[in-house]
Amino acid sequence: MTRSFRRIGALCASTVAAVSFAAAAAPAHAAAGDGFEFTLYAKQVPPPAASESNPPPKVGDTPVFADDLYKTKGGDKVGRDGVTCSVVRISGDQVDMNCVGTIVLNGGPGGQLTAQALTTFDTSNENPSAFDIAVTGGTGDFKQARGYIRSTPDGDYDRMEFHITTR
Repeated sequence: MTRSFRRIGALCASTVAAVSFAAAAAPAHAAAGDGFEFTLYAKQVPPPAASESNPPPKVGDTPVFADDLYKTKGGDKVGRDGVTCSVVRISGDQVDMNCVGTIVLNGGPGGQLTAQALTTFDTSNENPSAFDIAVTGGTGDFKQARGYIRSTPDGDYDRMEFHITTR
């Protein structure tokens, strides 16, 4: 699999994706106390026997991804995510993937976030573009969560900027 194709695991979190905090890592609360804004760094956990020489994607392929989440690059691990994608369209080097992910949040605040995105990836580009992931719900402190996560490639990590409302 090419590096850009594997990067979808950032949902991909989020996928999207994308989340947990140690008690000392309190996120900034949104203006009216009805949400959270914070940044975490996701690093993909390679699957067993991962290889750079996998065949190109086909419609119907369902890659899965997992990331460990950190407060800072190489810092304290504060959570994890899991993402499932489906390849729904291919046009040349452009691959459309519908991805759904769950982000586990540890410490305070705590709970889970669910997220999804239909995103186009260019398999010939070693520097994937940033993309937004819709937050579709949550549990615990993130009950009734809505918002988005901006996922941006950042070296061996993906920077995930969370913009969450809980009203």
